Amino acid sequence: MNKILRVNMTELSIKEEPVKEEYKLLGGRAFIAKLLLDEVKPTCEPLGKHNKLIFAPGLLGGSKVLSSGRISIGGKSPLTGGVKESNGGGVVGIKLGRLRYKGIVVEGLPSSERKYLLKVDANGAALLEAEQYWGLGVYETARKLREKYGSNVAVSCIGPAGENKFLAAGIANTDIDGVPSRYSGRGGLGALMGSKGLKAIVLDDKGLGVLEAADVREFNQAMQDYSKILKESPVVEAYNIYGTAAMVQVTNAVGGLPTRNFSTGKFEWAEKISGERMHDIISERKGKTTHACMPGCMIRCSNVYVDESGKDIVAPLEYETIALMGSNLNIDDLDVIAKLNYLCNDYGLDTIETGAALGVAMAGGLIPFGDQEGALNLVHEIGKGTLQGRVLGMGAETAGKVLGVLNLPVVKGQAMPGYEPRGIKGMGVTYATSPMGADHTAGATARAKVDHNSREGQADLSKKMQYTIPIYDDLGLCMFAVVALGPYPEVLSRLVNSQLGTQLSAEDLFKLADQTVKWEREFNRRAGFTNLDDRLPEYFNETPNPAINSVFDVGEEELDKIHE
Repeated sequence: MNKILRVNMTELSIKEEPVKEEYKLLGGRAFIAKLLLDEVKPTCEPLGKHNKLIFAPGLLGGSKVLSSGRISIGGKSPLTGGVKESNGGGVVGIKLGRLRYKGIVVEGLPSSERKYLLKVDANGAALLEAEQYWGLGVYETARKLREKYGSNVAVSCIGPAGENKFLAAGIANTDIDGVPSRYSGRGGLGALMGSKGLKAIVLDDKGLGVLEAADVREFNQAMQDYSKILKESPVVEAYNIYGTAAMVQVTNAVGGLPTRNFSTGKFEWAEKISGERMHDIISERKGKTTHACMPGCMIRCSNVYVDESGKDIVAPLEYETIALMGSNLNIDDLDVIAKLNYLCNDYGLDTIETGAALGVAMAGGLIPFGDQEGALNLVHEIGKGTLQGRVLGMGAETAGKVLGVLNLPVVKGQAMPGYEPRGIKGMGVTYATSPMGADHTAGATARAKVDHNSREGQADLSKKMQYTIPIYDDLGLCMFAVVALGPYPEVLSRLVNSQLGTQLSAEDLFKLADQTVKWEREFNRRAGFTNLDDRLPEYFNETPNPAINSVFDVGEEELDKIHE
């Protein structure tokens, strides 16, 4: 990956440039953080001409390393006003790596109302007219693009939510089956893509193979050790069977499952929306209980959820969606949750932000908690761009302000994922102190073997995870691998060195992760963020979670020391 593709939407120009020396060992999240700090004015208008949209594979993207094809998409977040890297699965990161690009940087604003798609293949790149795709959902968009350019291509695209610049809009990436349901959903980056007049990016790596290892013998040995660790991990085995939805019963047991707009942490009907129940339903209906989003993935945490006739509803149905659109809305029917998931996917919406906005709408009396048809109708309203839909499409914080709801589950303007912070306090620390706003992927603690209801040790646990997970984001590896590979960082350094021909130690990888977070925090500091932004809403500090009779009580001094 020795080149960067710059796309200027004002000039409608494309150019390749060599990678600067200081960027050569940066991939994914690290590349985005450094480039934003170097090139984007932190105080700029996120949907204005000075912001940039960046697509970056990890350092191992396009290689033979299993589960290394994650794509990082970033920019200044339209939702938080700070730094944002949103990580997605599928094959986009693999294709971009095999096309030898360190990243694609989309700059400027279009000078006309014309709409475009970016087509990239082994011969170069071109901006093509895309008026006929504007207004389409992501499923039809991807289908038409694959019909036109071949079933081998990968697609990143937005739906109507991104076109309308809704702050809950994400970017959909295609999986190994060509289905555009692997989302870089967080931070409103779909709105940023829509502001650029860019409907889709099409990547065709025809004629290009995998990126060969610099030291094949050592690479093969490191791969054997890596595969063995993943294969023997009981957590990975659980993901194979129940997917991420295995977390429903886990979080509910400790009072950490968001319920009725985060008013409590236990859902009375959690078993009906659990991973175990979903596994049984999919099995009975002859769907796929396990599914990989990219070639060669051993974790296989996904699924294909089908209706009673065996027809696909959505793939995958994940824990975060079940929590935010199930228990958070007082909905206990997996079929309904799957339909909500499908609609959000097709309209190009982040299910976390949208689920939180719907919870706020219910708390504000727009519809009652548990109103299944009402929830489906509200998602349609967002997709149609009605006034009511526009309010909800701008996310949970905006919805709360309009509806007069005080208790909003947001940090830095971004909705909390599926972990109630008074019940799983390490996640509360991550929500408060991550540069990304409320984002579980920035420092996941829910699987740690600790007393999640206690404040003791939660700040240290969150800090450890916040400075470990960027390693995986920088390399393009699935975050779920961290559970198995955490005790074996030297295996990662061996993979990197044998693939790239470098001499990096495990300590060097941790230093890169540390630097990544420092760049992100520096961007936010220049954008005007202070330690006062590293806080949860006061509701969580003052009102006990009834499930455990506890508030979020990790002190401000502890929060302020996270990044020291």
